[in-house]
Amino acid sequence: MTELTGLFVPLITPFDAAGQVAAEALERLAHRVLDDGASGIVALGTTSEAATLTSAERSAVLRICSRVCTQRGVPLIAGAGTNDTARSMAEVTALAGVPGLRAALVPVPYYLRPGEAGVREHFRAVAAVSPVPIVVYNIPYRTGQPVSWPAMAEIAALPGIAGVKHSVGSVDADTVMMLAERPPGFRVLGGDCAVISPLLAIGADGGILASAHLRTTGFAALITAWLGGQVSVARQLGHDLAPLSRALFAEPNPVVIKAVLHQLGEIPSPAVRLPLVPAGLQSAQAALLLASASGAAQAQASAQFGVP
Repeated sequence: MTELTGLFVPLITPFDAAGQVAAEALERLAHRVLDDGASGIVALGTTSEAATLTSAERSAVLRICSRVCTQRGVPLIAGAGTNDTARSMAEVTALAGVPGLRAALVPVPYYLRPGEAGVREHFRAVAAVSPVPIVVYNIPYRTGQPVSWPAMAEIAALPGIAGVKHSVGSVDADTVMMLAERPPGFRVLGGDCAVISPLLAIGADGGILASAHLRTTGFAALITAWLGGQVSVARQLGHDLAPLSRALFAEPNPVVIKAVLHQLGEIPSPAVRLPLVPAGLQSAQAALLLASASGAAQAQASAQFGVP
């Protein structure tokens, strides 16, 4: 899918002082990242603390993100699915008719470690009933289930599979082979912010990047530069942005991102829900300093590629 390229920001869910979803802040944030160059947004991903949201809250978050994406004419990806195939099928089926929705982000079944054959059959079943194409969320350091490129190639060949959010923590041999051998139309979106630049350098189509809540223009310019073959600009942007990503993930995601967004006045509180706890002061201050920086490479690329 050509729409699944560029920068997608997996939005946090802001909470107010009473711990309720801050709907207006979420809508403003969605518009702001799009104003700053994002190609689309992801609702109900890990960064949104979807696991701790009630069914009503999840519906509200999806409705807000759908409205913004429809107004702006950009693609929406929605997180869905669990480690139970039947429930995953039900969750993606429930996405039918959501305006602006272009894909569902479905994780490799976690904790059960079903083996690569089980992962393949899971996605075969889910994709068969999904009203939108599936982006496989491959993140083995969270799921406990590695998926080699030969196994992912079998999944990529299934009807209804559009691509992968690739978050394996490095650019390993399977990653290199995937980008060398993937079938036409199978999109690879990087999910590890700290290594997104080298992943783009070897052919990824974009990224789903939590770090891009901050310095969104820089991450948009990074992707645009790599996709446009502007190697020297892209390389320097990657160097400039990597320290920010490292700082934002110094504590469990999204606690540092929320702390910085609160300090910048974009969300009403830095609150997260247990089992997450708020970011420490040192982590928040370090990330805030980096988020406020603006490297020369970012300014040059923004001007060159028309990124805000």
